[in-house]
Parts: sequence; C-alpha cells; structure tokens
Amino acid sequence: MTDPRSAGPVGLAVARGTLPGRVWMYANYHCNIECTYCLTESGPKVPRRELGPAAMLAVARQAAELGFTDLGVTGGEIFLVPGMPELLAEMAEHLPVVALTNATLFQRRLLDRIEVLAGRRVSLQISLDRPDADANDEMRAPDNFAKVVAAIPALVERGVKVRIATTVESIEDAELDRLCALHRGLGVPDTDHVIRPIISRGRAVGEGLGVTAAQNDLPAELTITADGAFWSPFGPTVRGGRLDTDLLITRTTLPLSVPAQALLRLVEGRPPGADSTLNIR
Repeated sequence: MTDPRSAGPVGLAVARGTLPGRVWMYANYHCNIECTYCLTESGPKVPRRELGPAAMLAVARQAAELGFTDLGVTGGEIFLVPGMPELLAEMAEHLPVVALTNATLFQRRLLDRIEVLAGRRVSLQISLDRPDADANDEMRAPDNFAKVVAAIPALVERGVKVRIATTVESIEDAELDRLCALHRGLGVPDTDHVIRPIISRGRAVGEGLGVTAAQNDLPAELTITADGAFWSPFGPTVRGGRLDTDLLITRTTLPLSVPAQALLRLVEGRPPGADSTLNIR
C-alpha cells in the first residue's frame, strides 16, 4: 500500500476517509444459479462479459499504487471464470481481497485448487441467508443450502478464510440466532458475518423486493466492470437484460487513476451531510 505521506490526491482521500479504501471488480456476469434478488440478473444463459485476468491484475496493482487499501471481487459466480483461485492469489500479492461466491461449485477438483488461497490475504464471502434449507433455497436455488453448509467447513479445514453474507429484507431475532449458531458451528465467527438489505435493483425490482437506494445511500466504492467504472458495486445492475448506467462514472477503467479521480471529484462535490445512509457492506 502506498505511504499516505507520498500519495497523490486519491491516496490522501483514502487515508482521510473521504474515499472508501476498497476497489471492486465484476469478474463476470454469468452464474450457475438465478437468485430472486440478484442485482445483475445473472444466470447460466446470460452473456459472460468477463473483465479478464490481465485487467483484474492491472486494477489490483494500480489500486495499491494509488493508495487504496483492499480489493473486492464479485460477479456472477466468479469461480466459473477459469483460473480464478490462482488469479485471486496473485491479486492478493498487491492488496487483501474479499471474493464473493455462492459456494455451490466446491467439489473435490475446485477444493484442491482453492488450497492456493490458504494463508493468503483472501477471504471468500459466501451467501447464506436463512438457517433452514427451504427458506434459504426459495430465494436462491434448489439444494443451495446443502451445498453451502458442506462447502464452508471444507474451506475452513483447508485454511481458507470464510465470511458469511446474509442478504434479507428482514429477519426475526430467533431466526438470526439460529443462523449465527449454524455459521459458528461451521467454523465462521460472528466477526465474519455481515447482514445487508436487499436493494431494489436488478431482478429484485420485478419481484417487488428490497429497499430503494439512491446514490447517496450507497458508499462510493470504486467499481470496475467490463462496461466501465461505477459509483458502487450496487451500480452496474441489470434490469430486463439492460445495464443500468445511472451510477456510471466513466467508460474508461484503465489507467485506474482516471475513474478514481472522477469518483473523488464527485464525492468532494457532494453537499455536507450527504453520507451513505444504508448499512451496506
């Protein structure tokens, strides 16, 4: 990470907390399942639209040079992209990485390859929304729950750091207690469990799900995709097969300084008090 004392305007903004330190990347848009609330309408039949390993490594390297503190990788299902375990390990040489996955592809072959992440600065953030299979799978996919609860301890046993992300409209205290007991039993502590709301973008709109989030409700986390750079990882959403561009910053993604400086100008131009209001991570 760049020393703030020698950093440029982006690095100084990150050091001051004006800009969040994480840079996100959409590795792809295709997925092996179709979640009810998916932001990008991802599924097996959607266009792949991969960012590509070379671009992802360039983003990782340049993010570190600019003074960002960590990286996020999402999709689609990122482990449909060939070479993803090795790519995540290489990116972690530049900055710590949190990588989002539905964890339904971790059969023996992928588990063997994922061991390259053991002890690395990589966390796999796995979606687990409910403590019961029926309720969880209704929003995600058949057998999702069973595959996830099998994958988590297998990853933990291999020394891979796991986080749990619960995405819900609401959850009762008793149900949350059972969910937390479940992830603790699988080897994931409370400190690695995040709960976030469903956002009314993408497929959730057609399902009548989620809360409406304006730009100022979303943290200004620079997000790089094959289509351009966005305000937030909740920005490059898809509805009716069409990409939303309301939170598009620039079509230029590299050099990373171009969208980073554009995002900084937008953040510094906001009126006082226009901080994000939703607890979204």
